Amino acid sequence: MTDTVTPPTPQPEAAPEPPAGPRRSYARLAADESREDYSLRYAPHSFRRWSPGTVAGTALGGIAYLADFAIGASIVFTYGFTSGLASILTAAALIFLTGIPIARACATYGLDMDLITRGAGFGYFGSTLTSLIYASFTFIFFALEGSIMAQAMHQAVGLPVQAGYLVTTLIVIPIVFKGMGALAKVQAWTQPVWLIGLVLPFAVLAFEAPDAWGAFASFGGTEGAGAGFSWIGFGLGTGVALSLIAQIGEQADYLRFMPAKTEANRRRWNLAVLAAGPGWVVIGAAKQLGGAFLAFVALEAVGKTHALEPIAPQIEALRPWLGSVALPAAALFVIVSQIKINVTNAYSGSLSWSNFFSRVTHRHPGRVWYIFLNLAIALTLMEMNMFAALNKLLGFYSNVGIAWIAAVAADLVINKRAGWSPPYIEFKRAYLYAVNPAGFGAMVVASVVSILAFFGLFGTYAEAFSTFIAAGLALVLCPLIAWVTRGRYYLARPNTVNGPGADVADERATHTCAECETAYELPDIADCPVRSGPVCSLCCSLDATCGDACRTDRAGAGRGPVLMPVPTVPAAAPGA
Repeated sequence: MTDTVTPPTPQPEAAPEPPAGPRRSYARLAADESREDYSLRYAPHSFRRWSPGTVAGTALGGIAYLADFAIGASIVFTYGFTSGLASILTAAALIFLTGIPIARACATYGLDMDLITRGAGFGYFGSTLTSLIYASFTFIFFALEGSIMAQAMHQAVGLPVQAGYLVTTLIVIPIVFKGMGALAKVQAWTQPVWLIGLVLPFAVLAFEAPDAWGAFASFGGTEGAGAGFSWIGFGLGTGVALSLIAQIGEQADYLRFMPAKTEANRRRWNLAVLAAGPGWVVIGAAKQLGGAFLAFVALEAVGKTHALEPIAPQIEALRPWLGSVALPAAALFVIVSQIKINVTNAYSGSLSWSNFFSRVTHRHPGRVWYIFLNLAIALTLMEMNMFAALNKLLGFYSNVGIAWIAAVAADLVINKRAGWSPPYIEFKRAYLYAVNPAGFGAMVVASVVSILAFFGLFGTYAEAFSTFIAAGLALVLCPLIAWVTRGRYYLARPNTVNGPGADVADERATHTCAECETAYELPDIADCPVRSGPVCSLCCSLDATCGDACRTDRAGAGRGPVLMPVPTVPAAAPGA
């Protein structure tokens, strides 16, 4: 007889011990939102403590730049007054119209330009390319503004221009390092000096050279273009002026801090968003024409090369009233103007580089580290004397910039109203496809065709109107692709956590991220099947191991959302 041995009953494996602390922690600088300013995520209501007027004033303070003076003078000198005037006004109209929906979306949803682009037809990785486009805008214009400031310091105190480039770069770092709070103070404190410096030269000329405007209106340029209208000159000049279209991104970096719109502040809110968003170009166009006028008046006295440098025309305009004080007064105005804009360029550049590298590397050391990358590239461009190739560089850049902005505007204005795009902006990785062909495809096709035209492949007129080709293709292709695809590539899965229908009261409720164990407001939260709970948008972006499980069949993508419990915690100041 054989004994029967009863096998032991299998015991369930012990569940792994939960981690003692948060699964993710951020570096000190990345965790300090007083400096970080929610650079990669939604700006919560608790952080938007400024009034609509303060936000608008800070945003408009950033357009103090004098590149408008140089750009306007360059356009009019090259193509004559009539074609130049038409170019500047046409570009301003296009920038204003495309800027309206973008500004309203950024202010409404508390998102910067990169996050708006993600949800407005580009997809999570599709907007990575636009982050580079935007970053290039910030360092190109930082270099341009820095060159102007170095020219002023050379004129005023004899500082070598190359040394001036370094000074203009280093002087903005402490301000940009501290974030929105410091930027708001700098813009407010310097505004009176800037306004006086802006108006005074034109007041002097109104008394001292009252006939100059009439002569300016018949100016035929310095390149033999003539005073009459030229379609070629108009097209090329508009292309140069349209290089400023990406400025709406810098305005958006401030507009995302606009407080929620209520019945009480509705009128002030709408006015502030309009003024600080697309409204910048009204002042910008006036500055381009004013800069061209000052350069024209100074042309005989200083010559063409120096007339295109804003410091020299400023000195010549002020000299009849201020005499020997004209030089230091003009230099002070230029330096203040350039600090006001370059703190914005450096700040926006740091945001853009942060967005780019967080998606590529799944790491986020903090926005402030990317200030140095942006400034290093800008300093290199200054040392290469990019100011000498102003028209060609900006004309080329505008083809890509306008294709991007036009595609985003088309999505916000056309696709959302037609129902091909979600009625809100979805920016979180957990709900987005990697690439959406509607916006991204439209931008790529429009950019490639317009750049080929810019280099003369399709003839002289196509070369002159390459930016119009870029804008037209983007505006047509974005809705067309969205219609053909029936909006399929906007949402990888529905968002029932914080999609349409959430009001401001719901949005203010804070929820704890299962990854970093920090409280964030509802719009920054996604449900995560891997973490079995809610995660904040930044932890979601930085996760390199989840395999996008929330968007696969395992998580039920295509069959509805996997909605995890979202525990509400007492409201607290959000951190990182």
